[in-house]
Amino acid sequence: MSTIKSGDNVTVNYTGRLEDGTIFDSSLNEGRTPLVATLGQGQLIPGFEEGLIGLSTGEKRTVEIEPENAYGQHNPMMIQEIEKTNVPEGVQVGDTLQGMNQYGPINVTVSEVKEETVVLDMNHPLAGKKLIFDLEVVSVN
Repeated sequence: MSTIKSGDNVTVNYTGRLEDGTIFDSSLNEGRTPLVATLGQGQLIPGFEEGLIGLSTGEKRTVEIEPENAYGQHNPMMIQEIEKTNVPEGVQVGDTLQGMNQYGPINVTVSEVKEETVVLDMNHPLAGKKLIFDLEVVSVN
């Protein structure tokens, strides 16, 4: 049985949670299928990929990933206040909107609604957070 290395195609079941136990994503949810990816191509966050290296089909591992190996630290420069007229009417804190930057579409989160403006956070929702993944290798090709 071969162990996973960079360049391998892997099929993995996973459950991602935060330090407080909140589950933010899982391939085991109803209607979902295992994750299929080729390692070494930047398809996965670095810590997730590193956690798979050396495992074999059927093996399980729990990995803890610091923000630097996940979605990075929360960057205050990625918070912007814009005129309320530039967003859909009735937006509320926690809403996700799609905007555009020089690289294309970007999802932003409404973090504050003021009288005349709205504060948008362009950081990834998991930026600055330690992520914990329970991994189970389904197959390695």
